[in-house]
Amino acid sequence: MKTPLQALMVQGTTSDAGKSVLVAGLCRVLARKGIEVAPFKPQNMALNSAVTPDGGEIGRAQAVQAQACNLKPSIHMNPVLLKPNSDTGAQVILQGKAVTNMDATGYHDYKKIAMDTVLDSFGKLSERYQSVMIEGAGSPAEINLRENDIANMGFAEEADVPVIIVADIDRGGVFAHLFGTLALLSESEQARVKGFVINRFRGDISLLESGLDWLEEKTGKPVIGVLPYLHGFNLEAEDAITAEQVSGEETKLNVVVPVLTRISNHTDFDVLRLNPDINLRYVGKGETLNDADLIILPGSKSVRADLDYLRSQGWDKDILRHLRFGGKVMGICGGYQMLGNLIEDPDGVEGEKGNSVGLGLLDTTTLLARDKTLTNTQGDLTLNGKTISVKGYEIHVGQTVVNEQSPIVLSNGTKDGALSDCNQILGTYLHGIFDNSDSMSLICEWAGAKDVAQIDHEQLKEQGINRIADAIEKHLDLGLLWPELIK
Repeated sequence: MKTPLQALMVQGTTSDAGKSVLVAGLCRVLARKGIEVAPFKPQNMALNSAVTPDGGEIGRAQAVQAQACNLKPSIHMNPVLLKPNSDTGAQVILQGKAVTNMDATGYHDYKKIAMDTVLDSFGKLSERYQSVMIEGAGSPAEINLRENDIANMGFAEEADVPVIIVADIDRGGVFAHLFGTLALLSESEQARVKGFVINRFRGDISLLESGLDWLEEKTGKPVIGVLPYLHGFNLEAEDAITAEQVSGEETKLNVVVPVLTRISNHTDFDVLRLNPDINLRYVGKGETLNDADLIILPGSKSVRADLDYLRSQGWDKDILRHLRFGGKVMGICGGYQMLGNLIEDPDGVEGEKGNSVGLGLLDTTTLLARDKTLTNTQGDLTLNGKTISVKGYEIHVGQTVVNEQSPIVLSNGTKDGALSDCNQILGTYLHGIFDNSDSMSLICEWAGAKDVAQIDHEQLKEQGINRIADAIEKHLDLGLLWPELIK
C-alpha cells in the first residue's frame, strides 16, 4: 500500500450543513489524485438506507460516498445506524445488522458499547485504505449529547483525527454558528480543529471578506474556503426531502407522494423528480392527494402507525376517489404492505403488538417478523403485456402472502409484488425500481404516460459528485489540509 494520508473528519454547525456532500466531494478529489480513500460515518440517524453487497444495511449517504471513492459500500463505512420508529425510539443497527430497538435514554447509555463497534470498523478501514474521510452527525456543540459521544468530537478524540467544521451560510448567522460551535468545545477539541468551510454562498465574495477576516482573528483558525451555491445540484439526500423539480416544456405524468411521518428511502423518487416530463409533488399534513395520474405510497419505518396517520389525513378517501376516476396507485415496501388487507405484528416489531386492517386494495396479507430482508436483487417486470429487466434492493421485516398476480419474477425464481385484476394498483418491495430507465418508462406507461424522457440515475449521481469535487478543488485551500499531497 502507498504512504497513508491522514484521516480527516468533517463536522457541521447544524444538521444539513453540507457534511455528507462535502465528504463525498473530498473523497472524489482524493480518488482523482490516486489516493485509496474510504468514507466513514461512526453513527448515522437516517431512514434512507442502502444494502451492501454482503447483505448489510448502512446510511444511503455513505453508499454515495463509497461511489465517490470508486468503491462498493461496506458495513464498516457506517457501523452504527439508527432508524427512528417513534419520536423517542429507534432501531439500532450495528455493522449492518439490526440488534435491538431502544428509546433515547437507553441508547445514551448503550453508546459506551457502540463505541467499540465504531472503533473496530474504523480500524479495519484505516488498515485497508490510505485515508479515511469521516462524517460527523448533527453538531458537536449539542451539550446534552456530549457524554459518551461517538458521533462527533467524542470519536475524534478517541481516534485522534483532525476536524474541519462546515456551516451553511444560506441559513443565515454563519459567523455565529462557527464562532459559537468552536467556543462550546473543550480545549483539546478546539486544538484539533484545522479550520472552517462555509457552504452555499451566493453573490460577490468580496462582500464576505471582512467577516472572514474577523472570524480568523477571533478564533485563530483559518477559513479553508467558501463553496458557492450550486444551482441545480442534485445528490441523494441523507434524510431531508428535496422537492426541487426539473421543469420541462410539457408534463406527461403527475405523480403525488404522501409524506408519512416515518417515510423511508424517499430517494426512490429522485429520478422522477429530476425527469422533465414528470411533475412530482410531495403532499404533507393538511393537504390532499389530488391532481394526480399516479399516487405512490412510499416506504415507512412504522407501517401500522403511518397507516393510521394516512387515514387521519383523509388520504385513504383521496385514494379511493382517485381510483374511481381511473387513476393508478402504487406502493413500495411499507406502502405496498398498506395496500393489502391486513398487517400483523404479533411481536411488536415496529411498535405495539397487534394487527391493522389495510386499505384492502390488494388481496395480500403481511406478517411483520423480526428477521429483516436485506438484499440487492434483479428480475423481470411484466406490465401492459411487456416484460423488461428490473433491479432494486429490499429492506423490510414483512413477509407478504399474495393472492393476486405478481408482476415481478426475481432471478432466483421467486415472485415479488402484486398487481390488481383491474390493473390500477401495483405493489412491490423493490426500492430503486425507478432508477433503471426501462422499468421507469414501463411503469410510467402503465400509469398513462408514453415516451417519458430517459434518465440515467447513475450518471446523475456521478455528475453531482464531480460538480462538488470540482468546486472543492477550485475554492478550498487543500494545502491546509494535506500539505504533503498538495505541493
